[in-house]
Amino acid sequence: MSKHSRRSFLKASGGVLTVGAIGGLTMSCRKAPKLVEGKWPGFDYAMCNESMKDLPFAEQCKIVVGAGYTGIEIAPFTLVMDGVAEITATQRQEMVKAMTDNGLKCAGLHWLLAPPPTGLHFTTPDDAVRAKSVDYLNELIDFCGDLGGKAMIFGSPKQRNTVGISIDEAKKHFADGLAAVADHAQSRGVQVLIEPLDKTQTDVVNTTAEAMELVEKIDHPAIQTMFDFHNTVDETETFEEIITNYFEFIQHVHVMEMDGTYLGTGDAATKYVKAFQTLKDLGYNKWVSLEVFDFTPGGKKIAEESIKVLREIESKLT
Repeated sequence: MSKHSRRSFLKASGGVLTVGAIGGLTMSCRKAPKLVEGKWPGFDYAMCNESMKDLPFAEQCKIVVGAGYTGIEIAPFTLVMDGVAEITATQRQEMVKAMTDNGLKCAGLHWLLAPPPTGLHFTTPDDAVRAKSVDYLNELIDFCGDLGGKAMIFGSPKQRNTVGISIDEAKKHFADGLAAVADHAQSRGVQVLIEPLDKTQTDVVNTTAEAMELVEKIDHPAIQTMFDFHNTVDETETFEEIITNYFEFIQHVHVMEMDGTYLGTGDAATKYVKAFQTLKDLGYNKWVSLEVFDFTPGGKKIAEESIKVLREIESKLT
């Protein structure tokens, strides 16, 4: 599966506010990012837990910290049979303890609506299914907050694509649902981040500019966006241009090789340097999180080989 990308992986896997009622920001209102002066503290690296999903959570934490990361990002579906409500308050405290004991922080959640639970869809014309999906997103917000996470990356392509409706209608449902959870997310110190995904994954929100259309329509600090190297296939701007143009709204970064494998199997060590330099120059201080889609090498090798590349990239920065 060395050449399998997220795109091939996904092919195999099978009362809301209206957008018109939500205030929006205009592109011209954005502030140009400023270079940060003074001592640079370095990037904070996290790793997603999917490649270790068959291991106890405490063991996952040991692998992540042992490789040199300071955060772990969690795909909720890897922990549950039916949904996050089954993870009790005591079990959540145990997860926090496992992270704390290993010197880790929760970098947040991703794959938010991937099953289980089944039957979720955020942009369907079915009002009942959409309401159920919004309710589950609220449950995930509480789960993220209980773990100390700050970011929830909304990718979930199969749960946001068009289902017998236009793309514009789907985007409206997407915005309405996010607007409905925004206040709750803010109350828990969590941001829901719209992840642009290319057209082979979903037909709803394929570029950062499209993600920003929703961010600006919703106009709420708890709804922002993020940057993922792997998902830039449909972008017309370079990595550096995307980061610069949308910097104030980018609250998380996902990194892997462009084909979805762990760092070191491709040319990320050279291809990503300018983007990391841009992040450094602009003072990016959120998570840079490793997410891969080929788990066959095992979590330990994925973690250790990828951190070497991240350190190599850092060594090339001025």
